[in-house]
Amino acid sequence: MIRTLQDRGVHMGFDVFMECTIIRLLKDGNRVVGAFGYWREQGRFVVLRAKAVVIASGGIGKAWPITSNSWECTGDGITLAYEAGADLLDMEFVQFHPTGMVWPPGVQGLLVTEAVRGEGGILRNKLGERFMEKYDPKRMELSTRDLVARSIYTEVKEGRGTEHGGAFLDISHKPAEYVRKKLPSMYHQFKELADVDITKGPMEVGPTCHYMMGGILVDAETAATSLSGLFAAGEAAAGLHGANRLGGNSLSDLVVFGRRAGQAAAAEAKKTSQGAIDAAQVAEAEREMLAPFDRSAGENPYTVHRDLQEVMQNLVGIFRTEEEVTKAIGELEKLKARAAKVRVEGSRMVSEAVARSAQARKESRGAHSRIDYPNMDEKVWGKQNNVISRDRDSMKLRQVPVKEMPDDLKQILAEDK
Repeated sequence: MIRTLQDRGVHMGFDVFMECTIIRLLKDGNRVVGAFGYWREQGRFVVLRAKAVVIASGGIGKAWPITSNSWECTGDGITLAYEAGADLLDMEFVQFHPTGMVWPPGVQGLLVTEAVRGEGGILRNKLGERFMEKYDPKRMELSTRDLVARSIYTEVKEGRGTEHGGAFLDISHKPAEYVRKKLPSMYHQFKELADVDITKGPMEVGPTCHYMMGGILVDAETAATSLSGLFAAGEAAAGLHGANRLGGNSLSDLVVFGRRAGQAAAAEAKKTSQGAIDAAQVAEAEREMLAPFDRSAGENPYTVHRDLQEVMQNLVGIFRTEEEVTKAIGELEKLKARAAKVRVEGSRMVSEAVARSAQARKESRGAHSRIDYPNMDEKVWGKQNNVISRDRDSMKLRQVPVKEMPDDLKQILAEDK
């Protein structure tokens, strides 16, 4: 859909910037007049002037370790608006989809469509009990997302969960051909990613952070925020879905309210002159952006992010208590202080390590292809590996012997032959 919109926009004759990351909104008084960011391709800073800005940056799923959201859903758009002075609404309303894949780890959070339950899928705990009979005897598996998610969570918390901390969702009581016809994507998803044939056995599923109902406070008719010149739509905006979004409403939200935001922003731009870009704001944004690169000491930002996810998962998850939320706030304050001191390293170093290792390995093997050495050199490189290490401010490369294969693995390989 994004690419279709991009193509349509190019066809209509306006510029599309797909590879630009925005890190700060620029203001003239209480009015947003542009944005500061950088080009991902080469890292160069860019200032974009605008008479109106629309934020449509999605949700905040990556604040939790298990989420259906894609990698960019870190709440950046909501944060941009907040730091510029815009109001936020109902930030406590975070929806956990009841059925995401829980195994294997690499696909944790990948959604299992509600159509499985709609077509007759049954939820059971490890004891084989159809536990939704206890939580919503009338609607059972067709209950609301939040209730089904909390029910699975409760079963796991009380020791009746599956091996990997979820519940079993079973559609195998239906004819196999029916399942493959009605749920083709689910059939292939589990077959390819988890080696499970859902026509013969149950899926292992569990709650996953899915959708943010809260976000930037906007006017329903125009999608205008509390800041002049700033608009928001989609998951970054709040108010439309109340405390719990119904399934299927997110894309219709984008179509209707995205259009309203675009129309209102265009009308604002037509009647408004270009505001002044404050050089001091740009300079401050540059310093903020470069600071982590200049620090000689500090934490890895990924470590801080991982710890933040654990705090949110353990203390601000599906179920919340005063004690846990209070503790979470204290932990987040500590993380805020840590985040202010992170340092960035490794991007150039990683590239250098790749180049140095590729230079040393004078052969072609696997994903490493040398045009000047097109063949494998088993005599030399079949017996050693490249190892990169840091030696003060320089990079050190050395070769170490390939470790001997354990006897049990040798036996397995021999049996396969």
